[in-house]
Amino acid sequence: MAHNNAGAGGAADSQAGVYLVFGLGETDYAVEVGRVREIIGLLPITRVPRLPDSVRGVINLRGKVIPIVDLRVRFGLEAADHGQRTCIIVLQAAGGEFGVVVDRVIEVTHIATAAIEEPPRFGAAIDTEYLIGVANCGQRVRLLIDMDLAVSHDELAPQAAEPDA
Repeated sequence: MAHNNAGAGGAADSQAGVYLVFGLGETDYAVEVGRVREIIGLLPITRVPRLPDSVRGVINLRGKVIPIVDLRVRFGLEAADHGQRTCIIVLQAAGGEFGVVVDRVIEVTHIATAAIEEPPRFGAAIDTEYLIGVANCGQRVRLLIDMDLAVSHDELAPQAAEPDA
């Protein structure tokens, strides 16, 4: 899914909708709820050699092996111990199904066009391509994430070798 952030209101017009809000540290992130397949507790993750550091490995989810991405590592955040609310969000994006480890799920909410602004520009040296908007929700700012851009198909390719049955 390509996003055109050019022009006033470009991101807001195309990004309003229903989002699953989750937290990493003190920051709230949101992903389109249509991308979410399910939310599960943290399962044992089998490490696969030679994967990027952000890909923790794979899990067996009811007989299907899916890759697991640690969003803390992917976004360059400090490591943290898993808490009681740590969970895996199973998503359909980046050309397949995968899970992301998050600190906590907060809520499912509608984010209106009026609440969404263009993401700030930080300069060419900082990769924020995955950031498609910033939503002002009361006292909180929520970063709207495009999972197709946050996690690339190339990162997950080693697990995609087997065709679906």
